[in-house]
Amino acid sequence: MTYLKELFSQVFSSLLRNKLRTFLTMAGIAWGIASIVLIVAMGDGFKEGQRNSMKSLGENIVILFGGRTAKQAGGQRAGHRIRLTYNDVLGIREECYLAETVVGEIESTNRATSAFNSGAFDTDGVEPQFNKLRSVPVATGRFFSNEDNEAGRRVAIIGAKVRKQLFGPRPDVVGQQIAINSLPFQVIGLLADKNQNSSYGSPDEQKIFIPYQTAVRDIPPKDPSYFSGMLDDIIYKPRSLEDFESARRQVVQLLARNHGFDQADTGALGIWDTVENAKQVDGIFESMTVFLSMIALVTLSLGGVGVMNIMLVTVSERTREVGLRKALGATRQRILMDFFVEGCVLALVSGAVGWGIAFGLSSGLKFVPMPDAFPGLPVTLTTTILSFAALAIIAMVSSLIPAWRAASLTPVEALRAER
Repeated sequence: MTYLKELFSQVFSSLLRNKLRTFLTMAGIAWGIASIVLIVAMGDGFKEGQRNSMKSLGENIVILFGGRTAKQAGGQRAGHRIRLTYNDVLGIREECYLAETVVGEIESTNRATSAFNSGAFDTDGVEPQFNKLRSVPVATGRFFSNEDNEAGRRVAIIGAKVRKQLFGPRPDVVGQQIAINSLPFQVIGLLADKNQNSSYGSPDEQKIFIPYQTAVRDIPPKDPSYFSGMLDDIIYKPRSLEDFESARRQVVQLLARNHGFDQADTGALGIWDTVENAKQVDGIFESMTVFLSMIALVTLSLGGVGVMNIMLVTVSERTREVGLRKALGATRQRILMDFFVEGCVLALVSGAVGWGIAFGLSSGLKFVPMPDAFPGLPVTLTTTILSFAALAIIAMVSSLIPAWRAASLTPVEALRAER
């Protein structure tokens, strides 16, 4: 204990003898660590923001659209239009066990009227499981039930902007009556307002949702090619993230069989796979983070060179002291440890200061309104461990060389050195 106390006392005394030089060296190390922490945190922040953006659409879902074939298959010519149907939904539910939940959706634009105002809005016919896949949180009221859908009840859930258009500032809209294409509907739910950066139509806050069976019976799409059972899209969620590719193969294989196209035909279906998209976006940001982190690591390495430089200068300045201590019995290991610890303390204290600056900036941003695409600079435990691991390696390397040089001096050489 006495040895350590004496050792650290010598270290700090040496550092304080040259305050300006010590400060400038510490600034280089602190800047390097702060750069690494902030760059990695920035990458993590952008990845989190992208995940939040995708969650506004739905988490880990796949949306399928009918396309046009690019290959001949099953006697069908290339360019054949693929139209998804409700039978496809039933087939996926029955045969594709890797798809956890699947729903169909039909869309049309219709005029809606309340006692106060009117407007044209996208009207989506969906099943009750829709809100388990898509992020459509209900602020007041409720979502459809199976009974609502099976009975074809004329009930509706409206988005925030639909409410504003039809009812103005009136908050109590649940239970109110609206007319869609002159047919009476009762509002049973109001969607929560949300920021939605991705959609395959209009944003949810501009939509009216009604039960699928009601839409088929009362408000079918106005597409001249529409036929009973035709869908605009199918949405499903894989059983797990590990199974998302296998689930997609199952679904595409079934649809290829149902519609007579080659399952390798990429034009037959439009596929929006949010799982795959999220992985691609994560890969892009991870690559950027690694590249920028390497630049920051170079900065940190330059700080390590500064530590090595100041320690070499210190060794030169204290050569006679080293010789005197060796002549009085100081061992080589003790001299080595003195200079090694001095360099490591200089680097590690500087790194702690740099980390503290980065963490302070990260914490301060939590009190500033940030966009959903960039929620802040999360400094994680992993980032902290990796940055200090890099610092520890650089600190040991930059301290060991000067310390070894000091320990290698013989008493005669050291005492004969000029001041």
